[in-house]
Amino acid sequence: MSPQVDPSTEAIVTRDASRRPGRKPRQRYDRREAIAGYLFISPWIIGFCIFTAGAMIYSVVLAFSKYNLARNSLSPAGFANFEQLWEDPRVAMSLGNTLVYALMAVPAEIAFALLLALILNRVARGAGMFRTLYYLPKMTPVVATASVFLILLNGNSGAVNEFLGFFGIQGPQWLIDPAWIKPSIVLMALWTTGGSMVIFLAALKNVPQELYEVASIDGAGPVRKFVNITLPMISGAMFFNTIVLTIAAFQVFDQAYVLFWRDQSGAAPESSLFYAIYLFQQAFRQFNFGFAAAMAWLLFVIIMCVTFIQMKVGNKFVYYEGGR
Repeated sequence: MSPQVDPSTEAIVTRDASRRPGRKPRQRYDRREAIAGYLFISPWIIGFCIFTAGAMIYSVVLAFSKYNLARNSLSPAGFANFEQLWEDPRVAMSLGNTLVYALMAVPAEIAFALLLALILNRVARGAGMFRTLYYLPKMTPVVATASVFLILLNGNSGAVNEFLGFFGIQGPQWLIDPAWIKPSIVLMALWTTGGSMVIFLAALKNVPQELYEVASIDGAGPVRKFVNITLPMISGAMFFNTIVLTIAAFQVFDQAYVLFWRDQSGAAPESSLFYAIYLFQQAFRQFNFGFAAAMAWLLFVIIMCVTFIQMKVGNKFVYYEGGR
């Protein structure tokens, strides 16, 4: 015999089931949450569309056009600007200078930032103060930093050569000798490795101390611990810093411009002519905006290719704790 069901109760259950109270309110909540999220990030979206995406689209138009600044008019130029990239010898020279600088600066910055992070990781008292002191140069304006290094690297009376003189070493003409111009700019870059140092320090703090204890029991020394434990555990941070610093090295501009090219005399050594500086000269001194836009897109493609290679090759050496 089937149990009796109150008709009113059955009607309420049927009506509630048809409304699906556990689904629709959740959909409304998700929709409101999504709208609120888009509203919060809308200033960034608007700024990106206007100042980044819009500028990139316009630069594509400029790259295939000839821009007349006096008449403020564009005329189609086809691939003439890109053909000029292969005909202008200073493009290849500036690109070569940039590549050599990147090969020198990125390993030096990685090694120096990691060394600072290892030192700070062992500091117990006053660690916060030292972290702040090492990071402060990162926030120093480039013009101020370049002005200081202009004095420090003076070949005749600079503090760096005076220091080397105490050991009987004849210091070079840092800012005159073409062979030492790029190393001098690398020294300036090392002054601002605070950001990379902080990332390395955070990675070092996350290395489990149990691994070092087990290695000590097995008789491992400091070098073996560093190679077999520290480097694999911080490989993700090293991978990230390498990519970021490589991109920044290909766009080097401020240091060389302040040291060698701001007086517009044209007497600066060619070994200090980096790609971004030559692009700046074409755009805002020669007003050859179409050619400058083509140079910018060539640099974009080069950076994308280098980053892709780094991702493919470097990703194989990164340790992922949770697996891939």
